[in-house]
Amino acid sequence: MLLKSYIATAPMRMEQLLAEELRNLGAVDVAESRVGASFNGTLETAYKACLWSRTANRILLPLASFAAETPAALYEGVQCVSWSDHFGVTQSFAVECNSSRSQISHSHFAALKVKDAIADQFRERQGARPSVQVEQPDILINLYLLRDQATLSLDLSGESLHRRGYREQGLGAPLKENLAAAMLLRAGWPEMAARGGALLDPMCGSGTLPIEAALMAADIAPGLLRRHWGFLHWKQHDETLWNRLLAEAHVRREKGLAQLPVIVGCDQSAPAVRSAQTNAARAGLQGRVRFEQRELSQAAPVSAAVNGLVVANPPYGERLGRDSDLPRLYRLLGDTLKQRFTGWQAAILTGTPELGKRLGLRARKIYSLFNGAIECKLLCIDIDPEWFVNDRRFPTPLPAESRSDGAKAFANRLLKNRKHLVRWLQREGISCFRLYDADLPEYALAVDVYGTEPPRVHVQEYQAPDSIDPRKARLRLREALGVILETLKIDEERLYFKVRKPQKGSAQYQKLATSAKFYQVNEGACRLLVNFEDYLDTGLFLDHRKTRQLLAELAAGKRFLNLFCYTGTASVYAASGGALATTSVDMSNTYLDWAQRNMQLNRFDGAEHRFIRADCVEWLKRGGDGNRYGLIFLDPPSFSTSKRMDATLDLQRDHVDLIRGATNLLEPDGVLIFSNNLRRFRMERERLENLEVEDISRATLPNDFQRNPRIHNVWRIRLK
Repeated sequence: MLLKSYIATAPMRMEQLLAEELRNLGAVDVAESRVGASFNGTLETAYKACLWSRTANRILLPLASFAAETPAALYEGVQCVSWSDHFGVTQSFAVECNSSRSQISHSHFAALKVKDAIADQFRERQGARPSVQVEQPDILINLYLLRDQATLSLDLSGESLHRRGYREQGLGAPLKENLAAAMLLRAGWPEMAARGGALLDPMCGSGTLPIEAALMAADIAPGLLRRHWGFLHWKQHDETLWNRLLAEAHVRREKGLAQLPVIVGCDQSAPAVRSAQTNAARAGLQGRVRFEQRELSQAAPVSAAVNGLVVANPPYGERLGRDSDLPRLYRLLGDTLKQRFTGWQAAILTGTPELGKRLGLRARKIYSLFNGAIECKLLCIDIDPEWFVNDRRFPTPLPAESRSDGAKAFANRLLKNRKHLVRWLQREGISCFRLYDADLPEYALAVDVYGTEPPRVHVQEYQAPDSIDPRKARLRLREALGVILETLKIDEERLYFKVRKPQKGSAQYQKLATSAKFYQVNEGACRLLVNFEDYLDTGLFLDHRKTRQLLAELAAGKRFLNLFCYTGTASVYAASGGALATTSVDMSNTYLDWAQRNMQLNRFDGAEHRFIRADCVEWLKRGGDGNRYGLIFLDPPSFSTSKRMDATLDLQRDHVDLIRGATNLLEPDGVLIFSNNLRRFRMERERLENLEVEDISRATLPNDFQRNPRIHNVWRIRLK
């Protein structure tokens, strides 16, 4: 038979699946494209694609392709097609158009122009014209405009192929059938079903996933229920061929149903279960697919002897409440999988990838798919202890009714502290501050607030001594977290929790996670990037707020050196204060990059702002870079060791050498600001006899840290 060129369209990220389907249906020269795939084949190939494709939206037969920069050119191009070869004046037709990066950008106008050209040709040649019918016309014409090039096609499918014919009404935001099929194909369900594996959807809604799984496992053509096709009234339609293909599909269906594996859908909603049962009956699967009303927490394998696939499309907020409910829902789903489905596989589609982490399961493979305009991630998971992770960033907050009187005292203290600070915060324009710092011994936490409306809250628990009952400490922590969420009116996604242990050296800088998520906060006129998840600290030391302000005041007209620069916040302040140039030195590429991003965020990205990767101890011993500086900030860790260091750094032991090395780089009237957070630090002034050393720790202590005066040590040092 004669080979023709066809186009199959599909939702984004399904192109590969579609191309594979087409090849299996006998198509040749299959090529993926931005809208789906093109292929060559016989009319039988095109009919099979309409009947059997589980992922396609439409099957198009191109009739003409031409330049259409203007409406006139579009009209002339349409007239070049002999439309009477395809349908007659007694039939109805409609035109659909999509336009991208073309001068004719209004798709409705372009569709009207095509309609007029077709009608005019019929009127001129036959004295009459076919009628236009928007709903289920006899013939549907498709126009695609891309970069002023028009492709005019006959839509053989007639309407989107995702409309299988079994679902008349879905619940809120139902999953499209071809997206459900793509999920199952990516998860390997056909191979699993062939081995006798079971399938469970614990959040089935109107039943699309279980029904599509049954159609796939029973070798049922997804188009077998459809009654309307775009080719049925086409003059070149081969009815004999089509009827043969339908008969073959019916035979395959009967054979496939005889070996259908166990497929179950569950939902907590009774209306959802009734809708799913109705849809299954329309699909000819009544009694073949089971639907039950069941809470997610009660989901269980259908048979202890059979493993299989758990597939789910958790809601995006429409069906089970607001977004703030979703973290708990994902956590519950993950807990259920880990507790009851070990040995199974799972395929979870999420519109919010961050929520996927709440499952507590690492994905073996992640695929991108689109649910309408929403880009989603399909998480393909092996439910095996090897892949289990602790997804909780913090223990489960305790609800109000389960809290002790101590929790009320903690809530009152949070409110009191906020009331005490609010005027100062407003007057100073401060949006990042410490709200609470172990004020009550029973609640040994530091609570830092970042931003407003609503804020993000960084909570650190001071590690309890061994003498404290860990169960009581855990209970108090859960109480405190619940109080913080309620008092500050934030959801769990905006709360970040860590345990603060005594740190050695650069341990405070070690990675805890790999989210690489940065958020911009404002401090005065400066914009700074913080990261709440990946490190113990966020990248912004709030207790150094006044120290940074002091640096800005001292920096005007001076060259500024930032040693152990960390994320470069001090360099940002110095540059904002009018420093002629800044040099930031640190051993970590990660933090130098962070520092550079902070500087660029504030438009300090000229050549006068340098970033040097070096061990600051060795760099100072070598005499630095040969420059002299009017202002130096030295803020070393208490202890540090690294494979990249030639020796360890012990601040109490080495601080004199560090200070001398830094002051050797000062201009005659320069200033060194030396800071650290070693609680038991003792400045050895007697060894710094040629320097003026002034303790300014109290003067640099912000209002929100007055409860903890030992939070840091700061000195102003000059040459005598």
